[in-house]
Amino acid sequence: MRILITGVSTRAIAESAKAAGYDLVTLDYFGDYDQKSWCENYSLKRDLNLPFGSTWLYQASRNLKFDAVAYISNLENHPEVVKRFEAARAEKPCRLLGNSANVLSRVRHWPTLFDFLQRQGIPVPETWYERRRPLASDNRRWLHKPIRSGGGREIGFWNKDQPVGTTFFLQEYIPGISASASFVANGEECVVLGLTEQIIGRAEFGARGFRYCGNVLPLTLEQNAVLAQVRDITARLTREFKLVGVNGLDFVLKDGQVFPIEVNPRYSASMELIERAYGLSIFDLHVQSIQQGALPDFDLAAWLADDRFYGKAILYADQDGVAPDTRSWPMRDIRDVPFSGEALSAGDPVCTLLAAGRTQVECFAGLVAQAEAIKGEIYAR
Repeated sequence: MRILITGVSTRAIAESAKAAGYDLVTLDYFGDYDQKSWCENYSLKRDLNLPFGSTWLYQASRNLKFDAVAYISNLENHPEVVKRFEAARAEKPCRLLGNSANVLSRVRHWPTLFDFLQRQGIPVPETWYERRRPLASDNRRWLHKPIRSGGGREIGFWNKDQPVGTTFFLQEYIPGISASASFVANGEECVVLGLTEQIIGRAEFGARGFRYCGNVLPLTLEQNAVLAQVRDITARLTREFKLVGVNGLDFVLKDGQVFPIEVNPRYSASMELIERAYGLSIFDLHVQSIQQGALPDFDLAAWLADDRFYGKAILYADQDGVAPDTRSWPMRDIRDVPFSGEALSAGDPVCTLLAAGRTQVECFAGLVAQAEAIKGEIYAR
């Protein structure tokens, strides 16, 4: 079975699929140096001179040969495009390895998701839709978030004089630890695979505001209590929305309480850390849960006492520049590597950094050291 993996950046999930022995072809926006060196990859940017867009991914896929398709970010925001992949089976038999368009339409519909969680007695931030807003006397802080969210882009604190807009909604700001959980599901049951702390808006990596720039595994605070809550929430989500394959749950941890923020019904960025830390084949778990309904015999609680931390960080360009000789970068635990001599634009991602350490502080310091070294190579005068 030849599998097409498609989305904005396919390198991490493709690494997992290749290591598990799957026959694959990838189609994404970036088409970075390292992925193209070991995988048949087609890039909207590099090979087709096209902007990123879910519709462009579908159109470009029509020229490729594959038997099944697995999608990643940000196709979960475009169920209409996923439906086109599903409908294509009639003329060109193809298996969808992921949540269906109907599932996406429900779990990525914010009123449906938060209404379900509230009815289950699970605390969630108060949320306002369709340009509605809180009373002027309400002194809580509110986030202005895009309906089609992804990576923290365009999220900011809402000014009460600011119009909400038709493509945004307002959500109560819950101060706490930004975190994520990964789980694999078969539509009825699920297994939690990992808990991570998210790295958000850190200047060390050229990010600011709420922009996502990485994860550290494991989550250190009250792990057993958090795991119990996450297991309960993900089990309820799986049954209600019939989730399959690997999925992610973003949440805020405040005073030991999990506040769900978002469900990512596809492979998520933190999952490559789970693969490194626990030796799980994430892509194989994804396929087996969908094709056979099989879930792993894996108990995350048994790993929480491990004294090793794993981190990844996305480095964004501080300013315009040019990539140096990058051929050695993959051997230095650097991924999503640009080609040597490639133009780098301020604000765009440069690469992904990986590190490990005996403590969370040591692991994070390793990521920062990697970032400083790469910036030194790019901007050396």
